[in-house]
Amino acid sequence: MTFMDERIGQDPSRPPVADASGGEDEPTTTEMRARRRDDLFLPQARATSQEFPSLRNLSAGYLFGGMVRPLAPDPAEYAVLPMPPLKGGLEFAAAVGQWNMLWEAAQFRRRCFDMEDLPDPMARIADLGDVNITFVPRTRSRYFEYAPLFHLLPRHVLERFGLPLLRGGMWPFMMDHAGIDDFLPPDFEDRLARAWAWTVWPRMISGSGMRAFSADDPIRLLAHNLDFWVPAVTTAVQDRLRDFPEIDNGTTPGPVTLEDGSLLAGAVAGNPRAGGVVWFGEEDAREALDETVEAADRIGRLRDILDAVRSHRIEDDFSDRWSYAREDFERKLHGKRRKVKVTFVELTDTIPVQGPESEVLGNLVTNDFLALLDVRDRRIVVLLNSGVTSRTEIADILGYANHSAVSKRLARIRRMAQSYFAEN
Repeated sequence: MTFMDERIGQDPSRPPVADASGGEDEPTTTEMRARRRDDLFLPQARATSQEFPSLRNLSAGYLFGGMVRPLAPDPAEYAVLPMPPLKGGLEFAAAVGQWNMLWEAAQFRRRCFDMEDLPDPMARIADLGDVNITFVPRTRSRYFEYAPLFHLLPRHVLERFGLPLLRGGMWPFMMDHAGIDDFLPPDFEDRLARAWAWTVWPRMISGSGMRAFSADDPIRLLAHNLDFWVPAVTTAVQDRLRDFPEIDNGTTPGPVTLEDGSLLAGAVAGNPRAGGVVWFGEEDAREALDETVEAADRIGRLRDILDAVRSHRIEDDFSDRWSYAREDFERKLHGKRRKVKVTFVELTDTIPVQGPESEVLGNLVTNDFLALLDVRDRRIVVLLNSGVTSRTEIADILGYANHSAVSKRLARIRRMAQSYFAEN
């Protein structure tokens, strides 16, 4: 099977449908749909961990003799275009494919085209100036926007979340040859978000599963946000491709000369790089996933975000499930509360700050904590404030047989005070 056959999923061993006269019949609608499906889906027998998942790149050297490379490439962005069906829209599809091939030219790729030859939607974006744009078609599933994320996921993850086994992906987008939206589930984007979050979560928080956190926990939301991860996986893909060798197309490296004879500042000319396998098999994809997380930290400050969220945790961020993260959070929280020590003091030389619910008992200022005490406990507090400090004296005044009951009440009052003032 040639590289191009693998790219579009064609099976050269599949014989054509012939009639009795030796000619070929026009395929029926059902047959056409079956062929389109075969072009997209990988037979289960071939979805082995040694070969699946995978992502490939097609070299610009097939169509372009040279390459313009910016010295400081701008970050890649994606622009979604309403593209016509492939039948009747080949020129549009070809222009998009050629534009995307020049990913190394980044913000300078528009200079490789005659603006009048670009389809109107592309020309309007190119007319904005030197912007690093990759085009993808507008689809219901948004598959092409998230394809590099999808093609990082191993088979068992796809099956866990009800996602299909597709043939190896292509980056950047070249052509929607089979109308993939017709074969993906209506909730493809949601399924992919859950599958991606489940895969990347251990690299964000170790030791605590995702279900230990509430559905609106900030880190959990970030893990599901595919748009946050697309720039990171794009960076990881490009980093790998920049290690590919250049094709010897005869271009001499040097300055880029424009049509008016001037030089393009911040750019050099060179040969296009070779294309090929970006990652192949589970082990390679797992390394690419790690590189994606590193890129998210480098360009999206992922670790700073995680540290900020962890430093400002609240109880509502957790679900009812036990986790190391929740245990650590509660240990720190209760550790702070244990620092509250309850004593009965007399304020003699200070000016009390009182609220509308404050109650003054002699020189003792309290809030509505006294309302939590029964009559006998409140009398003990009042007696302590009035100068009666002996438990035996308090027992005599309140009519107890000995000081044991007073000691028990004092212990209970302290516990209630500690709990009350720690929470308020």
